Amino acid sequence: MASYIITGGKTLHGVAETKTAKNSALACMCASLLTNEPVTLKEIPRIEDVNDLEAVLKSIGVNIRWSGNDMTLIAPKKINLKEINSQTASKIRVILLFIGALANRLKNFSLPRAGGCKLGKRTITPHLFGLEKLGMKISCDPTAYKIKKPHGLHGTKIVMYESGDTSTENVIMAAVLARGRTVIKLASANYMVQDLCYLLNAMGAKISNIGLTTLIIDGVEKLHGALHYIVPDPIESMFWISLAATTNSSLLIKGCPEEFLELELLKLEKMGFKYSVVKKYKSKSGFFNLVDIKTRPSKLIALDDKIDARPFPGLNIDNLPFFVPIASQAKGTTMIHDWCYENRSIYYMEFQKLGAMVRLADPHRVFIEGPTQLKANQVMSPPALRPATILVIGMLAATGKSTLYNTYSIDRGYENLYGRLKKLGADIKEVK
Repeated sequence: MASYIITGGKTLHGVAETKTAKNSALACMCASLLTNEPVTLKEIPRIEDVNDLEAVLKSIGVNIRWSGNDMTLIAPKKINLKEINSQTASKIRVILLFIGALANRLKNFSLPRAGGCKLGKRTITPHLFGLEKLGMKISCDPTAYKIKKPHGLHGTKIVMYESGDTSTENVIMAAVLARGRTVIKLASANYMVQDLCYLLNAMGAKISNIGLTTLIIDGVEKLHGALHYIVPDPIESMFWISLAATTNSSLLIKGCPEEFLELELLKLEKMGFKYSVVKKYKSKSGFFNLVDIKTRPSKLIALDDKIDARPFPGLNIDNLPFFVPIASQAKGTTMIHDWCYENRSIYYMEFQKLGAMVRLADPHRVFIEGPTQLKANQVMSPPALRPATILVIGMLAATGKSTLYNTYSIDRGYENLYGRLKKLGADIKEVK
């Protein structure tokens, strides 16, 4: 178990580059199973979740080649799930996407139950209800999902039971090769869903209304290989923004996906956060608007209203935790309402160990009083990516030497985070 040793209380400076999106990369890797031609994904982040998914894909015969951070995947003509790396597959939630990706290649199959962040009960019923409308029969036991496809897949109208990112992606991947037209209503329009749709269209799919909550998919007979640039990660951009706001630092944050940070930045602006957009340009794929943001030291005030998340174009659910360290430095009381997950707000209470004044109202709501001078401490990292990462921000703002134990959760989603923080002047060491 690796640990971070952080001596905080320092102002940071320099340039923070936004890496490509973990959630997009994982979905696009799964989409390679829809063809046996080469799919090249440009600028894949080198993170543990990618390593785990790579191991699972290799175990079922997918040929994977790396060139720097570019990955080329070639799925075999015949998929054999008997040799699947079940131990690794059960660690990652993205294994759910194998259902949609393999639905048109296998008649009957089973997959290990999904893992991922420990965030309380995480329902998969939106996946099941959507996929069953296309013609699948799915059952679950304590260790596996069992999928049957009695009469092939057919297009239909689907109202998503929940506007989830992964469930929408699952239905999309099954629908692109189904017979006829599929209309998905209440679909997620989040960045990773859009990115997956752009890749699938490059592979020969016919998906329209990308970026809207009603998707129209006309099934095609087969898909082919493609080259695709992964979108930069708005959640990583938000990490750097939160770091700048919490440590009162001037940072140049490059490659921020503008459309997926607009509400976050508006709320921060109303909290007194000072920043400017210094450059606007297109992503390498040509589909997303990026901006470079320059932050400035700011005096923060709490918002009168609660801060909560919503499906896109609302405040991103994965960005909500980054308001916890910010709120600890804002004058007044901030209420953060994390309605989506059963346990994530409980992890926010770890900030008390750094001296923050955090009060848990119920499993979904916390009240944070600020501003507070954070103090160093030794903390065990929570088994969830974003709650673990915000502790790094808190420790960098805290006076004294802190230790964050077991940083695997952070390595799941951030490439070389401690090394990149060092370049900004952070006093941080990784101990293995």
